[in-house]
Amino acid sequence: MRVLILGGTGDAAELAAEVATIQGLEAITSLAGRTREPSVPLGDLRIGGFGGVAGLASYLRVMQIDLLIDATHPFATQISFNAADAATEVGVPRLMLIRPPWEKESGDRWIEVNSVEAAAASVANQAQRVFLTVGRQELAAFAHLEKIWFLMRMIDPPSGDALVPPGVILCDRGPFTLNNERQILIHNKIDTIVSKNSGGDATKPKIIAARELGVNVVMVNRPPIPPGEQVTDVDAVLAWLFDKLHD
Repeated sequence: MRVLILGGTGDAAELAAEVATIQGLEAITSLAGRTREPSVPLGDLRIGGFGGVAGLASYLRVMQIDLLIDATHPFATQISFNAADAATEVGVPRLMLIRPPWEKESGDRWIEVNSVEAAAASVANQAQRVFLTVGRQELAAFAHLEKIWFLMRMIDPPSGDALVPPGVILCDRGPFTLNNERQILIHNKIDTIVSKNSGGDATKPKIIAARELGVNVVMVNRPPIPPGEQVTDVDAVLAWLFDKLHD
């Protein structure tokens, strides 16, 4: 059986590695191509968009895909909705792998908002030194905040003509340690973190460090996802695949 994994997350890479060991399953991982030097998963790989629902449906047919796993980032909602529509059109079983969001705990100083633009509005009047961790594609929403200093962490640097707020760009890739995140907050005198609620362990240490140090966190809530069967970890995906393989 041929499995298409819509990837770009650590969970997707872990899943591809596991599927590569299962006799009777062949996996193709698809990456959007937004990261310049992505972590390459095991198995076959394709990079780039599909061209909307019609393009993805055509790919499913041409490549004779039997099963579709949506293991994309929780904020990559367009591809998730496209995958839902394409899988329905072609009649391919689809499963979403969605890591649980972080939950607010005692001591957390969260301000929850529903968009990156709302996050920018939130820090405008209450922050001076911000650790911005929403990715390079979201920088423009903060570019007008000229009185705030930003430490902007992302995997790849922004393009030369991108609108960027004042501050310093830090290119780095998780997972990050608690000690690393604690030192960043202290050394840069950070009073506010801006983060998407991505969930998972790779970037959670910044949330723990903020709790320890009393740093505010402007947390961008997740957007809606399409309906459909979903699980929260790789083991549950593997169990679903075994069931399909032995139907």
